[in-house]
Amino acid sequence: MKAAIREARKALALGEVPIGCVIEYEGKIIGRGYNRRMTDHSALAHAEIIAIRKACKKMGDWRLEGCTLYVTLEPCPMCAGAIIQARIPRVVIGSMNPKAGCAGSVLDMLHEPGFNHQAKTETGLLGEECSRMLTGFFLELRQNKRRSELLPRTPGEQD
Repeated sequence: MKAAIREARKALALGEVPIGCVIEYEGKIIGRGYNRRMTDHSALAHAEIIAIRKACKKMGDWRLEGCTLYVTLEPCPMCAGAIIQARIPRVVIGSMNPKAGCAGSVLDMLHEPGFNHQAKTETGLLGEECSRMLTGFFLELRQNKRRSELLPRTPGEQD
């Protein structure tokens, strides 16, 4: 999870929501990713999707059997679906996402018996650190918004 947190810090440095992900196979990291939605102007640039793409390339297969995915925030529906499609058997989550999480918070796509694959999950690994990073990011975002709303407007500036 520490490696996933390092990836999340890369997102933070870009002003992105600090989410990071790594995929491990036989003790080695084979895929890394961090949130780049704003930077890449793409709804698909989630940490998990980037890490899965890199891991598949490294493995030479779309199946990531025998891998463990570590992610700082509970996967969204798209990422949970990609995890199932890639057949990743184990997912370790830093902090849960009560607004959009699909590993148990809003939905539980990783344990859906109707799918042909389910993933074992572990939650809370370094959860405090993952949660603090996200909370701090959104707090700063709100503070910056309030500051900009308080700045005097120049003549002719519109809302």
